[in-house]
Amino acid sequence: MKKEKPKYKQIVDAAVIVIADNGYHQAQVSKIAKQAGVADGTIYLYFKNKEDILISVFQEKMSLFIENLQEIIQEDTTPSEKLRLMIENHFKVLSNDTFLSRVTQLELRQSNKDLRLQINSILKEYLDQLDAILVEGVESGAFSKEMDIRLARQLIFGTIDEVTTSWVMKDHKFDLNSQASKVYQLLLNGIKA
Repeated sequence: MKKEKPKYKQIVDAAVIVIADNGYHQAQVSKIAKQAGVADGTIYLYFKNKEDILISVFQEKMSLFIENLQEIIQEDTTPSEKLRLMIENHFKVLSNDTFLSRVTQLELRQSNKDLRLQINSILKEYLDQLDAILVEGVESGAFSKEMDIRLARQLIFGTIDEVTTSWVMKDHKFDLNSQASKVYQLLLNGIKA
């Protein structure tokens, strides 16, 4: 499997930096190779093309969010607390990697429709986990029984996403992590029983 090859992660990490600095359309494979410290041809041992690199970047980096959220869901705590931890985790992952935040919040949105569809299928696993928290909250009585799970998911993820985009657009000038408790309170007030 290509993910187990030694230079794969090196190239993915380099791609995040190059795409963040140059934009997806200006991020040449040769720049990614140079950043990764590999020959241009080495890239093609791991990836079909630049689009494949971007999808792999998103897949690899999204796994951070997904793995952390899986751990949160397994915790013996309330659905409200799981929601808070999810929001904190989302902001923490992106605030710890400003290159990744620029790629996820800006560059992925400028990609073509086919690319966005592939990215959405990766994102679906994360959103399914958010749904699990919401369903647990409704079933336990912590969240409103009348809540529309799909709409609540869109509002929660959309809010988290918009706050992050605003942070990126303002060149990381405010502390993203400090927004977590404010976002959590606003969202919780909208869905609690």
